[in-house]
Amino acid sequence: MPEEIKQISARIRELREIYGISPEALAKELNIPEETYEDYESGNVDIPVSFLYLIANRFNVELTDILTGEGPKLRTYCLVRKGKGVSVERRKEYKYQSLAYNFVNKKAEPFLVTVDPDTGNNGISYNSHPGQEFNYVLEGRLRIIIDGRELVLNEGDSLYFDSSLKHGMQALDGKPAKFLAVIF
Repeated sequence: MPEEIKQISARIRELREIYGISPEALAKELNIPEETYEDYESGNVDIPVSFLYLIANRFNVELTDILTGEGPKLRTYCLVRKGKGVSVERRKEYKYQSLAYNFVNKKAEPFLVTVDPDTGNNGISYNSHPGQEFNYVLEGRLRIIIDGRELVLNEGDSLYFDSSLKHGMQALDGKPAKFLAVIF
């Protein structure tokens, strides 16, 4: 696994240890299998952004702390130039770029997300996380399934939903889809 994932895993382990929580107890609290939690903490598997978001909320730290090892510092505004957001590539199908990584006490987490087309019939990768999510399609077409309901979004379409429901996205037409995702 890339060194970045190993570093993120080490930060997660350190947070858990600082709070004196066993891996078993934290996995149960987060409602995930203990084996899955241990895989994330080992640094040997990709870690979904939804899990990182859960950890940040659980330990009352900024997602940026976990991703970069440094806390955000800006309080008035955070300008992120094109292509300069902190990259978060936790899954092969999704590429996230954090667009407010250096702003303190964010009320929402905005990401620029690129979904590559499924080239091998692997289907959709599903996730869920606490809160709500807003998606606005910038480029391409996107198939979204939320709690078993299928929607197709085109450029300019937007969607707001309960992100605690199982959801997943898939780029259509053999082309990448790019959208703005804001997690509340």
